[in-house]
Amino acid sequence: MKTLLILGTLLTAAAAGQDRFLDPDDAPLVRITPEQEQSVARGLKWLSDNQNDNGSWTSDVGFKLNSTYRVTAQERGHVGVTALAGMAFLAGGNLPGRGQYGAEIEKALDFVLSCVQDDGYVTFAGTRMYSHAFATLFLAEIYGTTHREDVRIDLQRAVDFIVKCQNEEGGWRYVPLARESDMSIVVCQVLALRAARNIGIRVPKGTIDRAIEYVKDSAVTPDSRNRTYSAYRNDLGTFHYQKDNHSRSTFPLTAAGVTALHGLGIYSNDLIRSGVDFLNREVDHFNRSWGDRGHYFFWYGHYYGVQAMYTVGGRDWQNYFEKLREFLIRRQQADGSWRNYEGPGEAFSTAVGCLILEIPYCFLPIFQR
Repeated sequence: MKTLLILGTLLTAAAAGQDRFLDPDDAPLVRITPEQEQSVARGLKWLSDNQNDNGSWTSDVGFKLNSTYRVTAQERGHVGVTALAGMAFLAGGNLPGRGQYGAEIEKALDFVLSCVQDDGYVTFAGTRMYSHAFATLFLAEIYGTTHREDVRIDLQRAVDFIVKCQNEEGGWRYVPLARESDMSIVVCQVLALRAARNIGIRVPKGTIDRAIEYVKDSAVTPDSRNRTYSAYRNDLGTFHYQKDNHSRSTFPLTAAGVTALHGLGIYSNDLIRSGVDFLNREVDHFNRSWGDRGHYFFWYGHYYGVQAMYTVGGRDWQNYFEKLREFLIRRQQADGSWRNYEGPGEAFSTAVGCLILEIPYCFLPIFQR
């Protein structure tokens, strides 16, 4: 019923050609502007125009190596990017077979399902646990709207694979069954599990409890601060790359840590407040450092940062989103895409750019408070 009311509000406001509010509780804080809607529309059109016949989007498969991206397979159908692009269409108010981009979602779904292996691992052309998590999240959002039995079966298998791959630290790493963990992978798996659990897919409570401990232990606190490595003079509230006080802490990892806590059902504690304060202090510097050419740090940092701030709400959300929205709209290219000079490519950055701008639309359950 809430989604139907939101959709009615959207259609009425669009017909009036005016700025509109989504949630009455947030109406005084964040307004969805025509420029924002136009930017999303241009981004979604670019994604539609660049979808492959098999439903995928072409990107470079690879992995982060320090601040670079090591390509292992060039210009292949990328299951993780395809999942993100499919979610961008869902977040714009489309459903499989319904809406302006219903056909694109169906094709993306067919490709993702074709990548589910017998053991539940969702991979293609060498993609790793990042892509598995995004694909699992996409399947969860699809199943929540369609209740298709074939999607449920593969979604449960994908979730079971995440559960099986959780290591003794309570986290996950780039490849399945790794003994070490890192925050950038942990947050992906956590959000996939949260979305699946929300729609009735079986997720063991012990998996969640162990992930909570991992994320909490990764935070920079007054007790751990004198033993940590950080580029920030005031690093309280940040989260480590790995559960090791000597590993780095950064803006994207802090956004990931706060979002992971929210995904694990923790909405208010000192770690979240300190993390939000850090993101507020550093967002301008982060944008200047990584935003102009769209480094993958920028995209995944804000993909999680915007979710963290949206869940917190209030002035934190308003200030963060309005600043980021202006930054994104100014840097969108003439063809509707966003740049990604270091990373999988422009299908990745354009999908994430759309998702960031769509979060106030409230269509995706994972983007609802």
